[in-house]
Amino acid sequence: MSIVKGQIAPAFSLYNTEKIKVTLYDHRGSNVVLLFFPLAFTGTCTKELCNVRDNIALYNNMHATVFGISIDSLFTLKKYKEEQGLNFDLLSDFNRQTAKEYDVLYDVFPSFEMQGVSKRAVFIIDKEGVVQYNEICAVPSDLPDFEAMKKVLEGLNS
Repeated sequence: MSIVKGQIAPAFSLYNTEKIKVTLYDHRGSNVVLLFFPLAFTGTCTKELCNVRDNIALYNNMHATVFGISIDSLFTLKKYKEEQGLNFDLLSDFNRQTAKEYDVLYDVFPSFEMQGVSKRAVFIIDKEGVVQYNEICAVPSDLPDFEAMKKVLEGLNS
């Protein structure tokens, strides 16, 4: 079942690259940006996450906590985060539970016939835990609409 604007965001509990459990509930009172991405060390994912890295001040100024979420192990994500100099948490959804809850899991990834890879998707969750924006990219090589994300975050802070 697709997650839609106005819906309470599904709770999650995932480990970051420092082996610390992160939950959505811990971030009530802050806007949260969830960036689901297929796989670390791939071209489009790197482009997307480096865009966020380079514009992190925008998210910080709008009181938004950013999380990148993929099915990679936390060890893979740690290496990826270090190599790319990412300045926000990456969370491992290795068991694919969160991607299932947010309905962003491919049955079969378009490349290489891999099963259980998450789609590229964005969810912006407000301070009360309500989804205010959702975007699921049609194909893995598409980037999210960063301008639309910015407008939603501006609206949450006005």
